Amino acid sequence: MKTNIALIIIFFSIIIHASVEFLTGVIESTKLNGEGCICHNITADSTVKVWVEGPDSLFTGATGSYKIYLTGGPSVFGGFNVASRFGSLDTADTNVIKLLGELTHKNPLAFVNDTVFWSFDYTAPDSVIVDTIYSVANSVNGDSIPTELDKWNFGENFPVKVIQRPSEIEEDITTPEIFVLEQNYPNPFNPSTIIEWQIKRSGFVSLKIFDSEGKETAVLIEGYKSEGKYLSVFNGKDFSSGVYYCRLIVDGRQLTRKMLLIK
Repeated sequence: MKTNIALIIIFFSIIIHASVEFLTGVIESTKLNGEGCICHNITADSTVKVWVEGPDSLFTGATGSYKIYLTGGPSVFGGFNVASRFGSLDTADTNVIKLLGELTHKNPLAFVNDTVFWSFDYTAPDSVIVDTIYSVANSVNGDSIPTELDKWNFGENFPVKVIQRPSEIEEDITTPEIFVLEQNYPNPFNPSTIIEWQIKRSGFVSLKIFDSEGKETAVLIEGYKSEGKYLSVFNGKDFSSGVYYCRLIVDGRQLTRKMLLIK
């Protein structure tokens, strides 16, 4: 009798622990340092698809925006765990929390269609390396009891190439009274960004884009302009990721802003 009671207590303890673990998220379950969501099911399920999307290259110390997606399985609620080997992770979603350097769900996320996702940020280390973002996610039936009816799978390892920042041409941030060049937005951008500028008297205007080596890559404006505020768009769809410079020249005086294209 005592043995049966002990077994019952252990059984319910396991269920309660697993349920709380799910409700508050789970870490150390990716291929980096874990064996998956084995509290729900011992083996991964190939019908569950998990993947990460975001920039596959970043400059040293730069931050990129990423998403982890989940589809398949019971598709009632979903949870996840993301880890990286060298870079740092941070939350970019109210339903994402950071625990011991890894990311997981704060609460189970309900499916509204066949796919759910969570947003997060990744900051590259200061070393030139190829880092890896690891992921795992589970799709559960929502009965709060971890069983083989719940399904999970690992995501494909997501490599991030960390590139050394190139030598930079000088960025002039002194604003003459006769004209203004605002910082482009968004920045970083992909593929397009807006450049806002203003001239306070009419004159000859040149607005050009240069790469990190100082080579001219695009001419946005070149000609006579009346005083006023202007918006110009730079489309980088045909350019590679990297640092670019926007230079505004008015009557021989210039302003330069640094821009970052990340694909």
